[in-house]
Amino acid sequence: MEEYAYSGLIIGGIVVILLVRLAIGYWASKRVQTTNDYVLAGRRLPIWMAAPSIMATWFAAETLMGSSSEAYKYGLQGVIFDPFGATMCLFLSGLLIVRLARRAQYVTIMDFFQQRYGTTMSVVGTIAQIIGYFGWTAAQIVAGGAILQALLGWDLSVGMVMVAGIVTIYTMAGGLWADTALDFMQMFLTMGGLLIIFTGILWGVGGFDNFLGMAGAQYTDYPFAMAPTEAEGYLGYSGHMGWFYYAAAWMAIGLGSIPAQDYLQRTCAAKNENVAVKSTYIAAFLYITFGVLSPFIGMAAYSAIGPDIQAEQTQFVLISMAMKYLHPILTALFVAALASALMSTSDSSMLAGATMFTENIVKVFKPDLSDKAQLFLTRAALMVSGVLSLMIALWAETIYELAVLANTCILVGMVAPYVIGLYWKKANHIGALASFFSGSISWGLLSVYYYNAPGTGTFAICEGDLYCSLWDAVYIASTPAFIISVVAFIVASLATGKIDPPKILKNIYGKPVDMKHALGWSHLNTEPKEATAAD
Repeated sequence: MEEYAYSGLIIGGIVVILLVRLAIGYWASKRVQTTNDYVLAGRRLPIWMAAPSIMATWFAAETLMGSSSEAYKYGLQGVIFDPFGATMCLFLSGLLIVRLARRAQYVTIMDFFQQRYGTTMSVVGTIAQIIGYFGWTAAQIVAGGAILQALLGWDLSVGMVMVAGIVTIYTMAGGLWADTALDFMQMFLTMGGLLIIFTGILWGVGGFDNFLGMAGAQYTDYPFAMAPTEAEGYLGYSGHMGWFYYAAAWMAIGLGSIPAQDYLQRTCAAKNENVAVKSTYIAAFLYITFGVLSPFIGMAAYSAIGPDIQAEQTQFVLISMAMKYLHPILTALFVAALASALMSTSDSSMLAGATMFTENIVKVFKPDLSDKAQLFLTRAALMVSGVLSLMIALWAETIYELAVLANTCILVGMVAPYVIGLYWKKANHIGALASFFSGSISWGLLSVYYYNAPGTGTFAICEGDLYCSLWDAVYIASTPAFIISVVAFIVASLATGKIDPPKILKNIYGKPVDMKHALGWSHLNTEPKEATAAD
């Protein structure tokens, strides 16, 4: 960036974006009168605001900077996690989850666990989700710090502190109203920027055929392969470890984000269940359409910039390609949109954790909490979330791995009780707890096993690289751990059905949820009836 003649223009664009976000946060704060306004935007979002906001939940640092970096190193195999897994999550959620969750009037994902299983599972799950969100938010903070480091030459930690501070301030002020208004603006900037840079590259290299010819990756001879190959396996792993790794890549976000608060919060903020379902499908289409552009740009950078970029610099591949192929003004707009994108996910995850803390922990012990006190505690919890996420970011200093790990924590312990529990009448509280603890504990033990396995462990495969071997072991172990959690859930529920009778699925008011037309593939044009306390 020091050699880029228009660096001042890019810096100016980022400053404008930051000021706009603070201004919208202030505007949104004037619309917040109740906790419902703050955490669900009053349940009034139309489809043109809900769809971009749902897409923006994950379309941020790991989709843009992280996936271009991983594709530069490993080709399409490196980005199965995101955007492909994330798109799968949106589609499955629209099909299986959204209609029932919106119909039940849930505020948090843990409202389901409270109504379906009981307080213990709700509190345990809330704690696990909040911890996961610290890692997810930290990934975005690292990305923001990396952008400021590249532009200004600041120390990475200084940039992370600034990004965390700004995001925390405007989200504390405006809540989900601020988030969705900014998402709407940011999504068009980001999608437009990706489309322009991709078109600019095609123009610069002489067409799509030439682009395909220049695509490559540092560590694979098959950059366009998505499944394990006979010669290389999956990311260097063959046999059952390669297939476990491959399955984990699809499931980490593809299933692990289905019981995610930030996503549920946006769908439940839609004005009715049909808008929520349609918005989710639109978000899935937009996500994969624009999400694949970033990995393609990363693979093109292998020839355009060079095949030997150092590992710590690959996260800047997308910015480097913009500087190489775009007009300076367009580059400034794109980098500003990039900064805005990572903030959209940061504010979502901060708000998600804070909402669950007050709704599913504080209110368990103080159910008569006034709305004013709840709003104050939610804002206070959000500030604490920002501080703790910043501390994790300062310690880890990585983007893609933090984001994926946050979802894997949920995958191994909460997906089975949530997805199966929505439809299976015999699911009970003991089964849910058995699934959570067996999945989480086995994940830890199996991670140690795959790390240390003589000759075939990740430490041996990574040739003693501690960073590589730790992350690989964690991902590979998540697949058998998830299978264990599913089996434990079904077996424990069946074995303890008499001593722990299953509860029916209830809405937030404690009334049975209407299971008619539960799947999100029909009756999308009929006007749904909203549940109320009187019902």
